[in-house]
Amino acid sequence: MVEITDAQIDAALERGKLALETEPRAATARYDRQLDRVIVDLTNGCTFAFPPRIAQGLEAASADQLAEVEILGLGYGLHWEGLDVDLSLPGLMAGILGTKAYMARRAGQATSQAKAAAARANGAKGGRPRKTA
Repeated sequence: MVEITDAQIDAALERGKLALETEPRAATARYDRQLDRVIVDLTNGCTFAFPPRIAQGLEAASADQLAEVEILGLGYGLHWEGLDVDLSLPGLMAGILGTKAYMARRAGQATSQAKAAAARANGAKGGRPRKTA
């Protein structure tokens, strides 16, 4: 068993205090129907916004449902009670819009000129080769 000392506890409390003072956290959150964006005003004076259609659990939500956004705890998360959706603000700001599986599916949906050209070239050759057992 690992012993935890008073000095370690004090250091952890100090790190927590520093994090609350410096890390961006939500001060307010709202859904803007005109822009179709969830807008989060941060405690550091900055504003972060994202389109709800790209976040897991919000893809098919109505404007009324999106407007019911709440801030979790100390401002590190967003919550939609009626949708049973919780999203991490640090994760959203880092571009993590859902679980690993959700993000992998979204990456496969990405389109670009290069991807479209490769698909056309592959189609001209008869399409994707069949998998063999």
